[in-house]
Amino acid sequence: MSDSSQILVFDRSQVRRQRDRAARGFAAHRPLFDESGEALAERLRDVKRAFGTALDLGAHTGGMASRLTTHGVPFVVAADMSIGMARQASALAVVADEEGLPFAAESFDLIVSNLSLHWVNDLPGALAQIRQSLRPGGLFLAALLGGATLYELRDCLMEAEINVTGGVSPRLAPTIELQTASRLLLRAGFHLPVADQERVIMEYADTKSLLLDLRGMGETNAHAQRPKHFTRRRILRGAARLYEARYSGGEGGIKATFDMLFLHGWKNDRPQQGAISSGTHN
Repeated sequence: MSDSSQILVFDRSQVRRQRDRAARGFAAHRPLFDESGEALAERLRDVKRAFGTALDLGAHTGGMASRLTTHGVPFVVAADMSIGMARQASALAVVADEEGLPFAAESFDLIVSNLSLHWVNDLPGALAQIRQSLRPGGLFLAALLGGATLYELRDCLMEAEINVTGGVSPRLAPTIELQTASRLLLRAGFHLPVADQERVIMEYADTKSLLLDLRGMGETNAHAQRPKHFTRRRILRGAARLYEARYSGGEGGIKATFDMLFLHGWKNDRPQQGAISSGTHN
């Protein structure tokens, strides 16, 4: 669980509301999740061992869970904090928050999380819970947004707001750097931790299309100190003009940067080789 004295960066209730709102139309806004999910699947294919039980943590509609089933994992659980998302998963689904996992210790051989952990307030605590939920010799794989993600939008919104109001509000979530993520894996006690980064450039017709896609992903602003009122039209129009002037795409639209951080670590209390661990499904 998160320490109650910790400063909360993200409003987890807002994260849940955004996912609930996005759930029905999520299929039309999942290309980014599909790209990171395939990158996670490729990393998993490089692992030469079998897994009997797996958890898709922060599953959204269960895309990663489906990949794990295709990979040959016989028992997969999809967990998301949004009931609207969890209802659409084809795997066994539960509603669960990454900040307070409901699973017993040593429940899974494999835990995978695809673009969800960047909304966690206490990432060290979440990683510790994930490690506790793994069986000895279990593997943790994750993709999360970090680095310079959406720096173009951040830049333009900031300047447009200064021009209109003379000040700046937290309109986009802060992001974690690759080096910090690597240190957190070590701090959580993972064995042979690996952290690497891939940059994805998405192209959109205009700034409105980008904002609508973020809304459709459930990835709009959930900063705890975000403005509680709608953004002024003057700010949005100003940001759109700046964006289209500074960050045009190859086909006349705009580009948006997403830095994906990939985390990989083992629970190595009792190293195992190759076989599905005892007590898993046959």
